[in-house]
Amino acid sequence: MVAAVSKVLSRRDLDFLLYEWLGAESLTARERFAEHSRETFDAFLDVSQQIAERDFAPHNRAGDLTEPTFDGEKVTIIPEVSRALRVFAESGLPAAGMDAEHGGLQLPHVVQRACFLWFQAANTATSAYAMLTAGNAHLLLTHGTEEQIRRYVQPMIEGRFTGTMCLSEPQAGSSLSDVTTKATRQADGTYRIDGGKMWISGGDHELSENIIHLVLARVEGAPAGVKGLSLFIVPKRNLETGERNGVVLAGLNHKMGYRGTTNAVLAFEGAAAELVGEEGRGLAYMFHMMNEARIGVGSGAVALGYTGYLHALAYARERLQGRPVNGKDPLAPPVPIVEHPDVRRMLLASKSYVEGGLALVLYAAKLLDEPSPENDLLLDTLTPIVKAWPSQWCRLADDHAIQVHGGYGYTREYPVEQFYRDNRLNSIHEGTDGIQALDLLGRKVTMRGGAGLGLLLDRIRATASKAPAELGGPVLSAADRLAATTAKLWATGDPSSALVNATAYLDAAGHLVIAWLWLEQLLAAEGGEGDFYQGKRLAARYFVTHELPRIGPMLDLLDSGDTLLRDMDDAWLG
Repeated sequence: MVAAVSKVLSRRDLDFLLYEWLGAESLTARERFAEHSRETFDAFLDVSQQIAERDFAPHNRAGDLTEPTFDGEKVTIIPEVSRALRVFAESGLPAAGMDAEHGGLQLPHVVQRACFLWFQAANTATSAYAMLTAGNAHLLLTHGTEEQIRRYVQPMIEGRFTGTMCLSEPQAGSSLSDVTTKATRQADGTYRIDGGKMWISGGDHELSENIIHLVLARVEGAPAGVKGLSLFIVPKRNLETGERNGVVLAGLNHKMGYRGTTNAVLAFEGAAAELVGEEGRGLAYMFHMMNEARIGVGSGAVALGYTGYLHALAYARERLQGRPVNGKDPLAPPVPIVEHPDVRRMLLASKSYVEGGLALVLYAAKLLDEPSPENDLLLDTLTPIVKAWPSQWCRLADDHAIQVHGGYGYTREYPVEQFYRDNRLNSIHEGTDGIQALDLLGRKVTMRGGAGLGLLLDRIRATASKAPAELGGPVLSAADRLAATTAKLWATGDPSSALVNATAYLDAAGHLVIAWLWLEQLLAAEGGEGDFYQGKRLAARYFVTHELPRIGPMLDLLDSGDTLLRDMDDAWLG
């Protein structure tokens, strides 16, 4: 096991969550994972940490300072990115979770998620190419033909091809019902794609032999709205000739963070394409990749918040400044700033956010490993929270990291300002936090007569009833309030009133879920001795007593029926 203390991520915390809380070893009793053991899980975690720290982390800063450039013909990216992705591909990690019949090792999702967190924490921009490629491959493994899997997925597993998802358009943004990219049927059964796509991460580069774009487009004659959308495979280069396939790079977007990942404006000019599945089912297929990407975004937000927290903690223990409030001797030596209460406040808050967020993404991953109608429903309900809660609160951990560093934190000489900039994107891409709020309150908690929310609240109540009363009691009360508020919001059946403050609902539900997961960790830490377990108990108590009360005003607002945001006139904004 890798013993060195890391500022990238905490291996000790991963081990606790995987083995002491989630019982990942028990998954080996399932037929799919029977070839694995604790030893193989640890080996994957070890190699992930090693590659992340050796090949990804060292160029994180360089990729930010020297972002990709486009000279009108090709994109140039610092060479360290290509080398890191090659090492990643050669490690076998891209195929680790895939089926054995496709060359995979059938590693549990929860272990694979823990492994990939190392790369997201070490270098989120470089890891994004691998994350998008994996999502692309998984979609095609589920919905593609055997021939499409052979032609497109196998090279992605081998690291020769990369993949993207092409949804957004300049005029449509996240409103996919307004997609206008056109697909024209050809006599040979293929299609030609014409239109433009915007904000395409990994959309063009020279890091791989080919880029496989998954493109949402509307076949001529298809109905308006999302029901008219189909999904197409559009390679950057023709697989047989190697020539460019009518996918033109119109330019690169220049971002606040995530600078090492190209973000492209693409023009499809008669590009040859293959249909995935059936016409008119494109969005349903794409949701396979979108939901995986949303969990990946939440995971990335946790990773960036976690590494920011570890950097801040190390700095606070080393930085000497000031004296205790009762220290009267000006000649006394300064103390480490970790001894000051306000610095402790920021560090403890950050610990509660990032360790709570880490529990959330690993819990979601384990639900994938134990598929059942109940677990599938619970994951569906949780997905908007998995995406949005870490994107807000783990970013706050990076904000705190800058504050702990003081003036140094606001300079480029220290990495925490980059962590914040990189993390800022996570509230935007793969569906903004506002869209996740509408999804949660508008669809997920009402589907099947509220069965998903009921299941979630049942699990929260079961945990809270086992916890010490002083901590379990507030969580039980919060669960009851959320249930009552949800019913009240939908009592009239009017979406325009129910959804007007959906973001407050998402924030409240997210904090309740994290409080629940802190109680889960508290129970798992029972009987544990030493600083690590004391830290778990402290963070659980902090989150329930300091953070969970935040939801009271949110639920008050929701209960009030306030419709100010719906009723206001935008002219009043000035």
